[in-house]
Amino acid sequence: MLTNTRKILEEKQAVLLPKVTGRYSFDVMLSGLTWFQVGGPASVVFKPEDTADLQYFLKNKLNSLPHFVIGAGSNILVRDGGFNGAIIKLGRGFSKILIENGELIAGAAVLDRTLSMFALQHNIKGFEFLVTIPGSVGGAIAMNAGCYGFEVKDILSWVEIVDQNGNLHRLYPHELKMTYRKSVLPKGCVVVRAGFRAEAGDNVDIQYRIQEYLQLREESQPIKGRTGGSTFKNPDSEKAWKLIDEAGCRGISIGSAKISEKHCNFMLNTGGASADELERLGEIVRQKVKEYSGKHLEWEIIRIGQSSELKKSAA
Repeated sequence: MLTNTRKILEEKQAVLLPKVTGRYSFDVMLSGLTWFQVGGPASVVFKPEDTADLQYFLKNKLNSLPHFVIGAGSNILVRDGGFNGAIIKLGRGFSKILIENGELIAGAAVLDRTLSMFALQHNIKGFEFLVTIPGSVGGAIAMNAGCYGFEVKDILSWVEIVDQNGNLHRLYPHELKMTYRKSVLPKGCVVVRAGFRAEAGDNVDIQYRIQEYLQLREESQPIKGRTGGSTFKNPDSEKAWKLIDEAGCRGISIGSAKISEKHCNFMLNTGGASADELERLGEIVRQKVKEYSGKHLEWEIIRIGQSSELKKSAA
């Protein structure tokens, strides 16, 4: 009986959505799509077949239906009440990499590490730092990801996006106004692919740098834990981890949510933490840093959805 009721509800939801060639899934727990492994359900998850399918969806969906793109799920915290809208998850149709006219072109769903290794295989330099960034090309462009003194803007030639009305555009770095951990993208747009400068390099040197960065990451970050990467942006040329450490926050916890002792700009779900616990822990860290040093920490992790309490009160 329960299965039949669920099927009827899903069929009713499907009627309100555009007829696409991709796939819809309903009432999907987003904890399975994020590195923190927390978060409530999305009303619907849409996996478009290709760019044309994504364009059709955005052109024809209800304006009242909010949407959000989740890539590798490494830099996101979904609240326990879930997301009342459509989550767009790019898949195989956005995972191609090719070299064309002196450029390395990659789909938005390509993992940063995969792009780095592809560049190594083709003796292309400048992509080494991406091997340590947990995420995909789309997210890396949206936040101008970087580490070890390098940023995505250093190698980016152009990016293709589908705007919230379903129109395809090509934008260039100066139009994105890329700064530290930020790109100015049109509201509601979806990055679908990007072109990067393909500069020839020495394979041995490229491989050496990749191994060096991987070793540095392994020595300094809790890479085997359930985390979301760097929690806060570095403020005013200072290191967020140092400010957190000086404020006495290394290793503090709320329930199963904990600030890493290995690198205190990383939060961990040590097992069974809720999104609420993780977010509250982050806010405590921000408050303590503000009280100790007067510095304001800005979240680098993207938080979406509603709390479970808010969802209950709205029911």
